[in-house]
Amino acid sequence: MSLTEKISGDLINAMKGKDKVALEAIRAAKTAFLLAKSEKGQDTALTPEEELKIIQKLVKQRRESAAIYKENNRLDLYDKEVAEADVLEKYLPAKMGEAELEKVLKDIIARVGAISPSDMGKVMGFATNELAGKADGKEISAIVRKLLG
Repeated sequence: MSLTEKISGDLINAMKGKDKVALEAIRAAKTAFLLAKSEKGQDTALTPEEELKIIQKLVKQRRESAAIYKENNRLDLYDKEVAEADVLEKYLPAKMGEAELEKVLKDIIARVGAISPSDMGKVMGFATNELAGKADGKEISAIVRKLLG
């Protein structure tokens, strides 16, 4: 079952359960999927990687909005954004631990043949593709910088 199908099913369940937070978050995801699909062409389905990127983007937007709302003491809006981000995060693969992430990045560095910080771009290209949805880009960057430095 694709992520698009799972989200469609969860949307119906959220409607039946009258869960407003989940309903808003899932509707946003479904809308984003439909927009991305229409940009590509009419009869093309989204790949699982594209679906994951869309969900990641939506979660990131909500987390950033929540941080801004918290700075401005708008806790009502902060709580709403955090709750929606939590709903959307359920569709992402489990995050990797730092030790596991470092092990995978060492393997990528060896495959790419990187030896100095100037090779960071090559490593980041492979790492962001391979670890899509499993780790945050900032985390990956920090560990790669540490390993190459």
